Order: sequence, then C-alpha cells, then structure tokens
Amino acid sequence: MENREIQYISTSTIHPANECGNDRNQRIELTVWDLMLLPHQYMQRGLVYCYPKEQERDQETKCMAMIISHLKTSLSRTLDHFFPFAGRLTTTKHSDEMNNDDSTTFTSVYIDCNSSGVEFVHAVANVAVSDIIMPNYIPHIVRSFFTLKGVMNYEGQSRPLLSVQVTELIDGIFIGCSINHSVCDGSSFWHFFNSWSEISRGGASSENYISCPPVLKRWFLKSTDYPIRLPFSIDDKHFAEKYRYTAPPSFEVRIFHFTPEYIAKLKEKANSISDEESHTDKIVLSSFQALLAHVWIAVTRARRLDPEEMTSYQLVIGNRARLNPPLPNNYFGNSFLVGEATTKVGDLLERGIRWGALLLKKVVMSYDDAKIRSYCDAWMDKPELLALNDKVSANTLMTGGSPRFNMYGNNFGWGDPVVVRGGISNKRPGEITAIPGSVQGSVDLEVYHSLKTLKAMGDDVEFIDVQKSSR
Repeated sequence: MENREIQYISTSTIHPANECGNDRNQRIELTVWDLMLLPHQYMQRGLVYCYPKEQERDQETKCMAMIISHLKTSLSRTLDHFFPFAGRLTTTKHSDEMNNDDSTTFTSVYIDCNSSGVEFVHAVANVAVSDIIMPNYIPHIVRSFFTLKGVMNYEGQSRPLLSVQVTELIDGIFIGCSINHSVCDGSSFWHFFNSWSEISRGGASSENYISCPPVLKRWFLKSTDYPIRLPFSIDDKHFAEKYRYTAPPSFEVRIFHFTPEYIAKLKEKANSISDEESHTDKIVLSSFQALLAHVWIAVTRARRLDPEEMTSYQLVIGNRARLNPPLPNNYFGNSFLVGEATTKVGDLLERGIRWGALLLKKVVMSYDDAKIRSYCDAWMDKPELLALNDKVSANTLMTGGSPRFNMYGNNFGWGDPVVVRGGISNKRPGEITAIPGSVQGSVDLEVYHSLKTLKAMGDDVEFIDVQKSSR
C-alpha cells in the first residue's frame, strides 16, 4: 500500500472572500514565540471522513465535485477571519541606530497580509478508510496526504503559509492542513479548523459567520521595542545553510489508544504511592501527568538505556492561561514554551510512575507569569534559534499537542471525522503527539520512534493492557 500512487487532480489558490475588507493589508509583527520557530517545519494534521452514506455510488463523482467546490468556497469565507494565512512572511532590514553604524544591520520578520492566497490541492488515492485506521503502524502513504513536506517556516516568504490537501479515498475523504508554525501554534491551528468546518456545515445561509473570531493582535512585553530586531537575516544563504532541512533517521508511527478507564487506573496508581521524604501535603497528580509518566517509563525500558544515564522529557507548555492577565483562548499566534524534566534512568525505572509524574508536574507548575516574561525578556537580549535537528536527543522524549483540542467536532456537513492523523514534518524519533481519542475521555498518543523501540513497547508485559487497546 505504501507504493500506491496518488493522483493529483488540481492545485488552486484560494483568497479571502472579501479581499477589500477592513485591515486586510495590515502588517502583523512576530513575537518571541513566533520567531524562535523560524528554523522548524510546518505543522501537519488531518482528519479522515467516511464518504457521505446518503449518496449512491453512481453519484459519487458528482458529489465529490460539489464537495471540493464547497470546501473551496467555505475556506475562502474562513480566510476573511484568518486572513494572515493568505499572506507571506516578509523581512525589513534596520541599521544600528544606537551606534550610528549603517554597516551593522538587524532584521525584523512580519506577516504581510497581502492576500497572496493559500494553496488548495485536490488528490485521489486508491486507499480505503480501513487501510488508514486499522494497521498498528500508520501507513507511509498517509505522509503523502500533506503538502509542503520538509519546508521550513522561514520559507514562508515565498511559500504559502497554509496549504490544504483534500484527498479522495475509496470510501472516504482526508482533509490535511499544513500550516506555518511561525504564524500560529496548535491551539490556533484547531481554532481555524473548527471555524472552517463551522462555516462549511452552515452552508450558504451562514455566509462567513463564526462563533469565535480570532484575536489577531499579538502579545508583546510592555517594554518591547517592536518589531523585534534579529542580529541575523533569514533570507541569506548562510541562514538557509545552517537551518536547512535534514531528513531524520528512519522511524515509524504508532497510535497507542488509552481508554478513560485505563487512564483512571494510571491516575489512581500514581496518587496511591506515598511521597518519600515529603514534609508537605501530598501532591495530587493529574491523569495526563500519570499517562505521560507511564509512557516515559515504557519508552525508557524499550530503549534499554544504561541505568546511570540521564533521561529527559520535554513538554510543550501553553502560556495563554498562565499569563497575568491571561490571553484569550482565541488568541491567534504562538503562545507556548518548552519545559524539561530530567532524571537518572535507574531512578525512573525503580521509583516508577509517581516519580515520573511528579517531575513532569513540577516542570509544568514552574511556568508562571513571571517566568514566561523573564524568558521573553532574556530572549530578546540574545535571540537564539533552536535547530530542528537538535530538538530531540537519543535519551529524550518530547510531547506536543493536546487531548483538549476539538478535533472530532469538525463536521463539514457530512458527519464527524472517524480518526485524526498527522504528517511527518517537524517530527523526529522520540516525539509524541497527544490527541483526543474518538471516545469522550480517551487519549491517543501518536508515537514516533524506530520500529525496534515501538515493537519493544508493544511486547512490554507492563504495557499489555494498553497494547490490546491500541490501533
């Protein structure tokens, strides 16, 4: 199945429906959170839908043509609200005004909301829905359901900031989005997806109304002299060479499904163990912390690391609710930092799930308003970009995404999605993406690792209950 060809039917450029609307030509400056992602790749997430059952087989071709046309129209209307996606990244050079030195230049990067448009690709694949959702390992053909593979965020100067590929399956539809990560994060990604589906299922009567419009004004420290000036340029050959895309080591992707009942057992187990040397009230651990600690232990066993080695877990931590005052939930852009918990391999395996969950909780709790502001202030004094190739080491796990994102509520007018799948851009072995399960309260973890490690996890006797429920 991996070698089945995909037939590309058409590629179109979609513009906002109301290109002359208010503020469509504005300039949106990038924040610290946006800029630090410039040398990373686009986000890729997609949804699988079964073919509308009410349509007869001989009507499918006509129906699909109508669906493609309708998706283009509803996307255009959605871009009236999310018009930054239709723009391009642009740079401005600044001289060193403080030192009156015209030879020293700084660069600022912003979104030019120029309505250049987003990409819309229509494709066909000889693949059934069951071919995608049934195998233990995600078939490689799913990687072809996304565009802009290997494209870096800084290339958004000439490449679209949003690209959609709608792939016809034998008995379904796959809608995949590739979005420039310097423009927004996962929260805004799904806010856009939710808004697009809302307009789509509303039909012509809805025009371009959405229940939760995005807040486009970016967050900066009050002391920020923006645009933020970088001591390097993103559009010269030296930058491109330093941060060019490098293919990762070979890896596979497996979805591990955790039922609400199993997650409850993990939480109970993590909270039933007493804290050694504790002189305060017992710390209560969340379900998600217990779940990630459980997986951390399983991956560490599967990797067969030396007990004296160090292992770490990096967590993407959202900032919106941690700032004071908090950002609105519909803030459009990036708003997260990455925290890291570290311990000896031997300690993690010996002390178990509560120890791992405690380490993760302490990291999350340490990110408050003061720490976030301090990080941004320090970054502007010395801007540093983390290359994608250095993001995850051999002894590290990293989890992004969130089971709280509304993924299964994206009904475009022909029913809810049956499963969520991601592309491989921005991924490396050792990464895990958290997504909600199809059943309320369940969680799916999309684990990227070597086939050897993933098989070892599946054979782990302490992971057997989860293995029976994995898909």
